[in-house]
Amino acid sequence: MTLAATAAGARALPHPTRAEIRLEGLLHALSDPVRLRIVRELAVDSDALFSCSHFDLPVSKSTTTHHFRVLRESGVIRQTYRGTAKMNGLRRDDLDALFPGLLDALLAAAARQAAVVGSG
Repeated sequence: MTLAATAAGARALPHPTRAEIRLEGLLHALSDPVRLRIVRELAVDSDALFSCSHFDLPVSKSTTTHHFRVLRESGVIRQTYRGTAKMNGLRRDDLDALFPGLLDALLAAAARQAAVVGSG
């Protein structure tokens, strides 16, 4: 798979182009509860960028790094460096263009599931 760099410079991270994003990769990335949690938090403000340390996740730092890498390599998020911090943003425009309504449907289903699990 050919990956496009997000920005010029040695610290740019590889991301799939819009055309390289595949449904099966997207669904795999969102099948993990921790990754889905990250995406749900990013979706609250799709235009904002958050550092990896912003997320309070129930996993180790190395596992957190893995989850963000899976999300980036599948095309769900875009990561850029700001100083030494990796900033994360949801690629909503790309995902909505490729799979209209899918992200909203998945996020709504995840919210319903969280409400049921939280009340049980």
